[in-house]
Amino acid sequence: MTTRSTLRRPRAAVGLALVGALALAGCASNDATAAKTNASATGGSDSGLKQPDLNGDGKVVIGVLSPGDINDHGYYQSFVDGADAFAKEKGWTVIKRGSVPVNDALTAARALCQQHVDMVALGASELKNAIPAAEEAVCAKTAWYVPSSANIDQTPKILLSADDPNQSMLVAGYAAGLKMKAAGDTKAGFVTGAKADFSVAAATAFLAGIREVVPKAELTTTYTGDFNDSAKAKEATQAQISQGAKVIYPYLGGATDAAAQLANGSKALTLTPGTDRCDSTKPKYDISVIFSPGDYFQAALKEFARNNLKMGTTRTWQLGVDPYPTVKICDPEGDQAALLAAFIKKIGSKEIDPAAEVKRLG
Repeated sequence: MTTRSTLRRPRAAVGLALVGALALAGCASNDATAAKTNASATGGSDSGLKQPDLNGDGKVVIGVLSPGDINDHGYYQSFVDGADAFAKEKGWTVIKRGSVPVNDALTAARALCQQHVDMVALGASELKNAIPAAEEAVCAKTAWYVPSSANIDQTPKILLSADDPNQSMLVAGYAAGLKMKAAGDTKAGFVTGAKADFSVAAATAFLAGIREVVPKAELTTTYTGDFNDSAKAKEATQAQISQGAKVIYPYLGGATDAAAQLANGSKALTLTPGTDRCDSTKPKYDISVIFSPGDYFQAALKEFARNNLKMGTTRTWQLGVDPYPTVKICDPEGDQAALLAAFIKKIGSKEIDPAAEVKRLG
């Protein structure tokens, strides 16, 4: 898992269901292709190209590349679901490819541009190797949407979409802390994939949030090395449960549900990595941590449809200000919902500095 800042997180995310007048021509499997680019530093209108039909062929085609399983019911799927929903509404076509190897990102992006897409959208920042194609002639008449991460530089040819993982992960920990305090628990577990800057930072912020409520809380973090390997995720989850963890955060991609299902069997509380799944029953989630890349992407597509998406800029999403990111407790008890809402509001008003709290408590 963007931000996963949108970041590179294995984010997250949501499946929206809009009804469109025209059928979607894109493929819904992991075998299609996508990418994104732009012809000018400030966007289509400033380059003389009118969005969304940048190449002027009379149709709008959005290309999406994802490093993960686009049928994972989570972070990776949310991105393509967001594109599909909006495309159906507009009569656009979506071409998508999931499980793209990092080393194949550049080739995959070029292939999308050869299919005359108007936008290349990266589902997560792991595919940053695709970005140089934005400067190539094959992608001259395309816009690029890229989830931001600390290791991606802003260029005139791309739009970066960003949020602050400290915000959502601190609040995720705070929500978990409210549940732990009510149950008298002090041990939580964090299961994730590769040990990378973003996953280490996410675990640190999550612990800080728990300690806002349970000062002596302990967090065990396990890096399985793979966000999508269910066997490794279940092994790590079982080990943490055996060590007394009463909360399990599967900060994963395709392996999320497998870990959560196992946690359910031991009655450990679970959180989502990016999507609202409070209605899910198998597995059951107790807290939805919502930083859905699909929602962010839909908002960008709306601007694209208005000829108003500017390359060379960064759109930053603020918790407590924008609808997303946010966190909700699925079945709050007592004053838990009110306390969580107040905490989120203080972050939005800058009364609470998430970075400072993470440094103090993480």
